[in-house]
Amino acid sequence: MASPAAASPARRLASIFSSTKPRARPPKPAPEPAQAPKAPAGQAGTKPDERRESRNLNKILKVIFRERDPDKLVSRFIAESTASERFRDKHRVYEVAVARLASFGRHDAIAAVIDSQKPFIEASNVGFAARLVRLCGRASMPSHAAAIFHGLPPKHKSVMTFNALLAAYVDASYFDELATAFQQIPASHPTIVPTVYSYNILISALCQKPELSAALDVITLMEKRGVSPDIISFNILLNGFYNNDSFDDAKKVWEMMKERNVEPDEKSYNAKLRGLVSQGRVEDAVALIERMQKEGPKPDSVSYNELIRGYCKEGRLNEAKKVYDDLVKNECAPNRGTFHTLVPHLVEAGELDRALSCCHEIFSRKCKVQCSLLQGVVTALIAASRMENARRILHLGRTNYYPRKGLRMPPHTRKDEGLKMPQPAGEDNDVEAETDSEDSVSYEDGYEEEEESKNAQ
Repeated sequence: MASPAAASPARRLASIFSSTKPRARPPKPAPEPAQAPKAPAGQAGTKPDERRESRNLNKILKVIFRERDPDKLVSRFIAESTASERFRDKHRVYEVAVARLASFGRHDAIAAVIDSQKPFIEASNVGFAARLVRLCGRASMPSHAAAIFHGLPPKHKSVMTFNALLAAYVDASYFDELATAFQQIPASHPTIVPTVYSYNILISALCQKPELSAALDVITLMEKRGVSPDIISFNILLNGFYNNDSFDDAKKVWEMMKERNVEPDEKSYNAKLRGLVSQGRVEDAVALIERMQKEGPKPDSVSYNELIRGYCKEGRLNEAKKVYDDLVKNECAPNRGTFHTLVPHLVEAGELDRALSCCHEIFSRKCKVQCSLLQGVVTALIAASRMENARRILHLGRTNYYPRKGLRMPPHTRKDEGLKMPQPAGEDNDVEAETDSEDSVSYEDGYEEEEESKNAQ
């Protein structure tokens, strides 16, 4: 049960919210006059100059995507975004540029890129403004995100940019600042009315803090404001409680869902599976998956990944391999979480043929995994004097754009060094639950739909 101490945050949180008939067939239309031949697919209605511009833009984007020098990346990005409105419509290039600069620790360069876009905010739609705010959050620059939001013209001070700011605070773990913004911004801007997506961000922040009792109280508070929680709201809560081993409180969430006729989905049950596996209750996890197979919702890849993780934690590698082998039979497919869970244990057990097979599956499915996963297999193959197999993995890595710095032939590897997989910096050696987007439940599950809706206005 939640501790009594959580009641105080909950009180503080409360202040943030004051039978068809056959139809007759219509007559056939009269034949239309002959028309000129249609332009090829993808070129309809376009002029030669526009097609040329599109080709040139694609070349520019490729150059920026491949640029590894941070200073050249900034100068090229600013020059091209300043010169071309079509460039500024490309969301992906913004995300790649900011992520790459963040990997270099160049927050100054990110600020330069974001600030160079400010002159275009006034003439752009609200989605462009929200994108800039959101990018600051993904670069862990919440103060910069707040400065951009507060400097927006009135027409862009909307619930969309407000949500982008809230998300930026969550990304940087600025939970108190988020609570303050949630209270103050709608109060000073009456046109900004928090949506279910806004409340889901707040729930996510409180679960991460963690102030689980306050997070649960958000459901009641948002209903008082006329906003109905959705399945994402409850799934965030379920993950928060199970991740903190609060199984008794998680039962309250299931009860709330039943009272509101909210049908649980596979992510709801995956949260419980994750909790069961974390407590070492693998047999209970097996029983839950069997129940899902019979009664629904059908388990997905993540459900089976949790079972693989549970078996690996207990050293039951044969059972884990059987779950992997049965994925396709169960109408699922392995994803990056599957490989990150299983492959290290195959290598440590000396099952290099099976690990090698998994690597080929990774490449054939175009599944992006961490370089360290592949590098561990390469190192183990070399230690076993299987040079040709190792070179094959390196070749496939190159053709699938894995960087040479992260995937390469070690300078020398002795056989007596063992076959243990190297872990990426900062990773625990234990079997971790998946944390990629295929697995985790996030407030962002509803973001794309909201962004598309706003941009369509």
